Amino acid sequence: MAEGYPKETIRDLIEGRLPWATVKEIMSSRKDPDRFATVVQIEQERVPWSEKILLPLAEHLYVVEKHGAKIVKAFCGHEFGDYRENWKEKALVYVRDTREKMNEIFPGPRACDPGKMHLRELICPGCGELLEVEAVPPGFPLIFDFVPDLD
Repeated sequence: MAEGYPKETIRDLIEGRLPWATVKEIMSSRKDPDRFATVVQIEQERVPWSEKILLPLAEHLYVVEKHGAKIVKAFCGHEFGDYRENWKEKALVYVRDTREKMNEIFPGPRACDPGKMHLRELICPGCGELLEVEAVPPGFPLIFDFVPDLD
């Protein structure tokens, strides 16, 4: 698609309302030059707060500008602090580190060995939304995904 996708199509993509064939087509095609601006605009319209979104980090998680500072903020409004710090250190963390806990989501032989891998569920303290899952060796520190270059 040469001109790019309409804003409503991108909104439907973000909100998970498109059929797989359309999602695959969008993923496989060249990104329209204004896609980032379109995504930020759509996300800004969706969130229940007014701070300017600088960067969507993940589903339900954003870097925003508030009173001249750049912070990580969840969709619900919970603030995790400075974007250069690992937001995960301020999240609720549920660790699946036993067979019983693993079996809740991966029953039987599909479950990983908790002696070799833990699943960490990072949860928003403000609303309980699952923000991210890490699959890591036991004792591994929280992963700091990246520090975006916003300056």
